[in-house]
Amino acid sequence: MIGQIIVTAFPVLFLIVLFGGGWLFQRNNIDMDGKPPINKALFYTSKYLIIILWIIMVVQSWGLSIYFTKGTGTVKWIALTLWAFGFILLFIGRLGLGNSFRIGSPKESTRLMMDGIYRYSRNPMYLGVDATVLSPAIYGLNPLLLLLAVFVIAVHHKIILAEEEHMLKAFGQEYLEYCRRVRRYL
Repeated sequence: MIGQIIVTAFPVLFLIVLFGGGWLFQRNNIDMDGKPPINKALFYTSKYLIIILWIIMVVQSWGLSIYFTKGTGTVKWIALTLWAFGFILLFIGRLGLGNSFRIGSPKESTRLMMDGIYRYSRNPMYLGVDATVLSPAIYGLNPLLLLLAVFVIAVHHKIILAEEEHMLKAFGQEYLEYCRRVRRYL
């Protein structure tokens, strides 16, 4: 029961932080919604699939059968560890961006974040998303969920590449030097 509550709490708390932050942004006249850096339909499809995969993980943790085959305790433990690791990266990454956070490319000037977790990964939030969308597929050993997760990961890689072009235009040499020091993912 405690495990199910924890699994459920991670996405709920993250969405509260995400949308609560959006509300605070609005109060300060900051538009949290940036411009989709890739095809708009592909961009939003991947974002909604994240939520769907999170819901599936929560449902699976509560024992509702979405399994392709029942995983062993070890497989479930790996999925839950990946789930927790992913959300920790999401929280740290989101909080580390502060007012520079956007869903998509910012429409206005933001700060280049290079400290905190961003000293180790240029994209800790995307790495966190990757971990959290893989978790439901591993938890239930479900190949359909794995295909959805791979789709989300591939689209987000495409988003990262487009965002890198934006960052290069916005921050120039400073961003290039940052890229030389810090890897895209790990």
